[in-house]
Amino acid sequence: MSPEILQLFFRLGMFVTLTALFLVFAVPKGSAEFVISVLSLAIGVVLLGLVLLLSFFSRK
Repeated sequence: MSPEILQLFFRLGMFVTLTALFLVFAVPKGSAEFVISVLSLAIGVVLLGLVLLLSFFSRK
């Protein structure tokens, strides 16, 4: 996979993760927004993990 695409997905994953992490602490617990923020945080972390795995395996 080209490095530019991996860099794009890494930046997207960082944006989603950092934004969701901020919102987890900003919204009240038990609300629907909190649940969506936690799910967005999980999606961002998974995206970052996939990008790191693809980057690791594409170098070999």
